[in-house]
Amino acid sequence: MNYELKKIHFLEYLYCLLLLVFLIGRVGFILYNHHIDDFSFLDALVACKDGLLGHDFFIAPMLLAVPWLLSLVALHRRFNLRLLLIPYYIIMGIVVGAIILADTVMYEFWQFKLCAVVLSYAASPEGATNSVSLAFILWRVVAGLALMALIAVPCIVLTPRSLPSDTGSRLWMRNISIVWTFLLVVGTLYIRIGDVYAERRLFLNHAAVNPVYAFAASFPIEKDFGARYRKTECGESLAELYPDHLDDVADSLLTTQRPDILLVFIESFGGRFVEELGGLPGVAPQWSRLIPEGIFWTNYYSNSFRTDRGTVSTYSGWLSYPTLSLMKHPEMHHQLPSLAKSLEHEGYATAYLYAGPMTNMGKRDYLENMHFRQLYDDTAFAPEELTGSWGANDSTSAMKAFHLIAQRDTSQRFFLAYQTLSSHEPWRVPYHRLTDEKLNAFAYTDHCLGQLVDSLRTLPQWDNLLVILMPDHGFLYEQSYEDPEFFHSPMLWTGGAIRSPRRMPVLMNQSDLCATLLAQMGIPHDDFPWSRNVLSSRYVRPFVYCNFPAGYMVLDPTGTTIYDLTADEPILEKPFDDGQRERLGKQILETSAQF
Repeated sequence: MNYELKKIHFLEYLYCLLLLVFLIGRVGFILYNHHIDDFSFLDALVACKDGLLGHDFFIAPMLLAVPWLLSLVALHRRFNLRLLLIPYYIIMGIVVGAIILADTVMYEFWQFKLCAVVLSYAASPEGATNSVSLAFILWRVVAGLALMALIAVPCIVLTPRSLPSDTGSRLWMRNISIVWTFLLVVGTLYIRIGDVYAERRLFLNHAAVNPVYAFAASFPIEKDFGARYRKTECGESLAELYPDHLDDVADSLLTTQRPDILLVFIESFGGRFVEELGGLPGVAPQWSRLIPEGIFWTNYYSNSFRTDRGTVSTYSGWLSYPTLSLMKHPEMHHQLPSLAKSLEHEGYATAYLYAGPMTNMGKRDYLENMHFRQLYDDTAFAPEELTGSWGANDSTSAMKAFHLIAQRDTSQRFFLAYQTLSSHEPWRVPYHRLTDEKLNAFAYTDHCLGQLVDSLRTLPQWDNLLVILMPDHGFLYEQSYEDPEFFHSPMLWTGGAIRSPRRMPVLMNQSDLCATLLAQMGIPHDDFPWSRNVLSSRYVRPFVYCNFPAGYMVLDPTGTTIYDLTADEPILEKPFDDGQRERLGKQILETSAQF
């Protein structure tokens, strides 16, 4: 075949090139993240095959639609096809390379496919730069540039300057166009992410998904992710699941209805690190020491997987969503109830302490709109105190919280929320008890919590102080979203205001804190529609609802269902319940999504 005849086949060469790029990306994804799950070489091979046949065959023609259309024109009009396509190839190389690389690298931290939600975090890039080292970033940038070059340069070289316009070339291009049109139609109308899922672990299912398609397909979800379930019925009304007027207190936990309140919001501190919840031994000895002295909630579950979602669940008693962050939407804040606002109406002074910048995900706007009247961020610390990757380390900020309480005018009740930050990537802390850097960071935060509580005991305010220790969400340490224990979290109420130490086995969500606490204080909570007073005698339908980027979990006394919204099928259903828990989760998602 001479050179002139080869020109007409350039689209096939580009098609094969993109299939090779997708294969390289998929193999790189599996190798880079292989530590997340156990699987065999055959399992990985099957995932690659399913991804190739189910997604890649159809995504490649979409990316090459512009060269295909211009080549049809080039058969009839003479112009420099290569020169015209160079900008497109460069843009395609940058976009596709960046998506493949980001999907591979970020999966280690988030364990979900790259999707539109990452743009929310990209708006505050310090969230990424604070989490990793400069060397980490540089190596990934180099890898990204190499991948972009691997895509753009061969595309430019393989594209001819002109196409032969003879009858044979036109006939071949017509045949190619028929195949191209078929692949584009099928790819646009019929393929979906779950098509490449199989009966295997979630990691390998994610490995099979084409990252470019997953990213592009995710954009409409945030706007209307509940629409697909608008006809779901689970046999129970929302009034039964989230009943109003749970005002009675069947079990009084406090010695006073107007305690001072310190809520310590602990970064990522899930049950995985607390031995009393079946977690790893030796990581959190201060939790183990404090638990017998306080009220320990043994069946408490976080609503979500990220701080922005967990913040709204904690302080607004609201459910979280798989792909939507209410915290970063100020236009929605006025519709949210607020624990701080309810306490302010009862004469409480409200404040929030976070030893880093309050710029990420609209944190400052949310806190101000929730009536936290005094905000303390990194500007409240001396420059020499800001030695952590995110701001002041927990030992410094914990003492700041202590001094804020110690120096308060005791004539006015207060609600202070204090958010820790050291148990987070990149795990660099001034503490060296454990050799595993991640576990050591959690051990450091645990150490700081113990110091804080011990210091508070020395204050005269202790007798009227309620200290609530709870995490914003869990952390995926040797876990995945398929494990219900990811959401299982510790919550401890301690301080001089508690009536007596005990363990509370009641099943509850993070979003239930508002109604439960306010009911203990005799304060109305009817404006918290998704928060339940779990100590009411009318709390007779206990269950928890949690979610992650691609699905949700419903856990109740009958068992556990974890549902993958992408594949439209359960990941875990133990024991089988004929889909009742699945329908319950869909109904909650549907109804709450209408907000």
